[in-house]
Amino acid sequence: MKKYLFLFFLLSALVACKQNTSSLSAGNTVPAVQSEDEGLAVSPNENASLIEAFQHKKSNLFVEGRGVVKKLLPDDNKGSRHQKFLVTISDAQILLFAHNIDLAKAVPIAVGDTVQFRGEYVYNPKGGVVHWTHHDPQAKIEGGWIKHNGQIYQ
Repeated sequence: MKKYLFLFFLLSALVACKQNTSSLSAGNTVPAVQSEDEGLAVSPNENASLIEAFQHKKSNLFVEGRGVVKKLLPDDNKGSRHQKFLVTISDAQILLFAHNIDLAKAVPIAVGDTVQFRGEYVYNPKGGVVHWTHHDPQAKIEGGWIKHNGQIYQ
């Protein structure tokens, strides 16, 4: 009888451990970010290269992704003028955008809007900066863009 009782407790403990590890591994996934304007979720797979660049502290990479505008910031009017705003690409990462409005039109965004983008990513501990979201005036590189409500700003 003691042998069966011991086996029962051992089996129960193994089942409990398996359930805990399953819930932990499920918790390691990056949840999708919800857009207020279109009701579209932003999949972490769409931003895999950005998430990886942040995790590995990489910089100076051209990346593409999609996110939800979190906050509008005052334009930077010193030197080349830049439209600045924050975009959430996952629950763990927010990007600062510096969109050059001397080379491209300002994007008419609002908090909660979804944007797609291509630009150069620069690491920082807060999530990173994306710039070069405009055409290259010297046509040496492909350059970048921001897509909002079906219109591309470059």
